[in-house]
Amino acid sequence: MPEQKRTARGVVGGLLGFIGLSAAAGVLVTATVTPALAVTGITANSAIGVFDDLPEYLEITPLMEKSNIYAKDGDKNVLLASFYEQNRVEVQWDEISQYLKDAAVATEDNRYYEHGGIDLTGTLRAVVSNQLGEDTQGGSSITQQYVKNVRIQKCESDTDNKEDLTKCYDEVAGVHYSRKLKEMRYAIGLEKEYSKDEILRGYLNISGFGGVIYGVESAANYYFGTSAKDVTLAQAATIMGIVNNPNLLRIDHPDNEANGEENGYALTKKRRDVVLVAMKHYGKITDEQYKEAINTEITPNITSPKGGCANAGANAYFCDYVTKVIANNEAFGDTQAERVSTLKRGGLDIYTSLDLRLQNTEGNALHAAVPSTEEGMKLGGTATSIEPGTGRILAMVQNTAYSNSKDKGAGYTAVNYNTDKAYGGSSGFQPGSTWKTMVLVEWLLQGHSINEIVNATKRDFHYQTCEGPANWAPGPKNSGDGGGSPGGMFSVQKGITQSINTVLAAMGEKLDLCDIANTAESLGAHSASGADLTHYPTTLIGTSEDTIAPLSMANAYATLAAGGMHCEPRAIDKIVKADGSEMEVPGTSCDQAIPENVAATAVQALTQVMTQGTGRGGNPYAGPIFGKTGTTDAYKDTWLVTSSTKVANAVWVGNLNSSNFTPMNHKWINGQLGSQIKFGLTQTIASKTFELYGGDPFPEADKNLTRRILKDVPDVVGQSVEDATSSLDDAGFSVSVSEDQVDSTVEAGKVASTDPAGGARVNSGSTITIYVSNGEGKEVPDVVGEKYNSAKKSLEGEGFKVKKAGSCEPGGDKDTVASQDPGAGETGGDGSTVTLTLYCGDKGDNGKGDGDD
Repeated sequence: MPEQKRTARGVVGGLLGFIGLSAAAGVLVTATVTPALAVTGITANSAIGVFDDLPEYLEITPLMEKSNIYAKDGDKNVLLASFYEQNRVEVQWDEISQYLKDAAVATEDNRYYEHGGIDLTGTLRAVVSNQLGEDTQGGSSITQQYVKNVRIQKCESDTDNKEDLTKCYDEVAGVHYSRKLKEMRYAIGLEKEYSKDEILRGYLNISGFGGVIYGVESAANYYFGTSAKDVTLAQAATIMGIVNNPNLLRIDHPDNEANGEENGYALTKKRRDVVLVAMKHYGKITDEQYKEAINTEITPNITSPKGGCANAGANAYFCDYVTKVIANNEAFGDTQAERVSTLKRGGLDIYTSLDLRLQNTEGNALHAAVPSTEEGMKLGGTATSIEPGTGRILAMVQNTAYSNSKDKGAGYTAVNYNTDKAYGGSSGFQPGSTWKTMVLVEWLLQGHSINEIVNATKRDFHYQTCEGPANWAPGPKNSGDGGGSPGGMFSVQKGITQSINTVLAAMGEKLDLCDIANTAESLGAHSASGADLTHYPTTLIGTSEDTIAPLSMANAYATLAAGGMHCEPRAIDKIVKADGSEMEVPGTSCDQAIPENVAATAVQALTQVMTQGTGRGGNPYAGPIFGKTGTTDAYKDTWLVTSSTKVANAVWVGNLNSSNFTPMNHKWINGQLGSQIKFGLTQTIASKTFELYGGDPFPEADKNLTRRILKDVPDVVGQSVEDATSSLDDAGFSVSVSEDQVDSTVEAGKVASTDPAGGARVNSGSTITIYVSNGEGKEVPDVVGEKYNSAKKSLEGEGFKVKKAGSCEPGGDKDTVASQDPGAGETGGDGSTVTLTLYCGDKGDNGKGDGDD
């Protein structure tokens, strides 16, 4: 603020005020304070001592100022809401109209620039009037009024306790002389430290103008829709008139009978005109200015600030989330009460991550598809978007309207379905098959391949958890056919693409369920209620008691899109304090939750969901995208969580009723089947994200995590069917037992052979067929090298039939056996045929044999 040169008279006045009241100007002190102390019997000399012992230093603490929350609309900052106990915007000297400065001095303290902090004339007049029992007079200079306001604000800053506050108010503003003496002493000390202009600026910024309106800038904004710098003379006089009795003279209450609108705000106009007369009398305005202003009607242009999140419209839930971030973070104060006070009093400009371009698209799409109320159900819907690699929340919308009032009824709530309970949210929702992504990531972390084959037949499943062994008997049903699908041997990729429950159940048998929960939390998916994630087998398909907020699900998928880099959701980009300095934004750290190769492989697997699987209905085909659908029992909750490299999004639509509800797949809402709403919403939202942010190709999957797994088939010949099945199961193969027994020398009822045979190397998870022996097989004799007739006789003697092959083998002795099928030592049944291939002889016979014997 510019320093204004003090007048000689002002300097002298200040010195007299300080020195005279201390010791050297006893007469002045006596004249000033003796009437005030006469009733107590204190002498003039003792009065000097009392005054001299009072403190003169007054700490000027920062003013209570409103804080503002802003969103982004392209490059433009847009105000969402303001928070205040005192709606004040502190302004500098050159941001205040000279009309306001002159009006204050002319009306409140016309000798302001001449005295040294105390207007003795006014003070004596007030003291005498008070001692004579007349109406209490203030007699305070502008400096004294400023002192009182500073001390009042300190009371309000120091405590919220009603009893302590009342006591403090009485001490600093009560009608008693000890307060007046302190005020005078502080005023003298204040004028030693600050220039007249600085004190006047402080007074104009701290003064109340009715209700929660404080300071001339907020008064000009509120009452006239202008700034303190641009007020007209008539407006300035009105504003400085209001300060005389703010709650009576304020012009935003037309129902005030004494100062009603119908009579032109009579009391306010009367006081305004007093201000104008004073300004003219002391030469602050010309006759022409006075005449024009005095004939101007008071015409308010009430411009209410966006006080609180309820005034933020469709952005209210995000706004509320920001306030909860502040209330929960120690960076804003040691206690929650201090943090709320910082928001309401700290004068912060809070610039958030909200992108109104995306926010408006999501809001419009959601409200068009999911009404706030629907007959026969408590319908809920959300969409939230987050930036991978930063955690910045770009959009957050809900189908209901924001309200703290319980009287609003259906369609209104202050509960933010997008986020955790600790941040104003609900307890979350079952994630359904969107949780299968967590299982997939843990599968890859353990070195398994997405092309690995698992036994996904419908059966009993057995697990390991940190609480010990667990069973799922019977296992889960598969969707799409009423739950009757028997499953089968499927690759993990197919299980994820088609969302086959039994595939996930089978994957879980090779993992630790506790590890899956830990991996989910590292990605950013945690319980919305604050409880620990459970380790039940049903978590494998997202239908346990765990409930997750949509913001957490979007964040987990954003972690995958960012190459495994997890960042906590972040709503605040920048905070500018009242003094213009920047405050460090809390909660901006990120950590590598999982290796990049695991994230890349998971993303590649999930892209197939959006191109070939259950999520393809939500694919806008505007760029690379991955995702996963989710549906809970009876279609109570429906999800689609997706991400590009730039933006992750979670859409949830569900029924908030816990019982007696219509399944979403049986309910038509605004022309769409409830269970299908998520697809259209996601298409619209994802299209907008690609338009605004683009999207890059995803990294290639790790070849080690997409390899085909080959395993040796165990040799189980001679084992019981039960033991053989167990051995093959343990080796990772599916088992099929042929219904027909085969001839074999192996003991009846035991395994005669397998297909593929033991020792063969085949894909992990392949089906191995077991053939059971009937015990009636015979070992085929070795007749290779014998003459045909001799070989035939030997075979027939063992009960086999003989067949000569249709062609001969070149070379060798003619009619000598070159090979046999079955071979020597193999098993054949009684009466089974052995085919003999003979040599053609040196001369050959053109490969033509004699045919069957």
